[in-house]
Amino acid sequence: MALASSIQSANRSAPSHGRWRGDKWIEPDTSPTDPALERHYSVIEISKLWSLSENTIRRMFTGEPGVVEWGSEEVRFKRAYKTMRIPESVLHRVHRRLVKEG
Repeated sequence: MALASSIQSANRSAPSHGRWRGDKWIEPDTSPTDPALERHYSVIEISKLWSLSENTIRRMFTGEPGVVEWGSEEVRFKRAYKTMRIPESVLHRVHRRLVKEG
């Protein structure tokens, strides 16, 4: 009986990113389609993959839903610096949209 109680107490000290429901541990929903967990590409990586300039890639993905953008806005005497990370699902979506059927 001591073994069973030690197993239960060990199970109750599970990681904090889930929760107990009744007698079992429920993991959070972290499906592979979660955009935060999928691979993110930089502008440079995509420009090399697709053999296009970085400016072209930036124009293609600016304002695209799901793209992570951060940086500073352009102000007087100072240019804007923007960093972009493109999730793999967005990369595939834009590619499908650009490919001509035929």
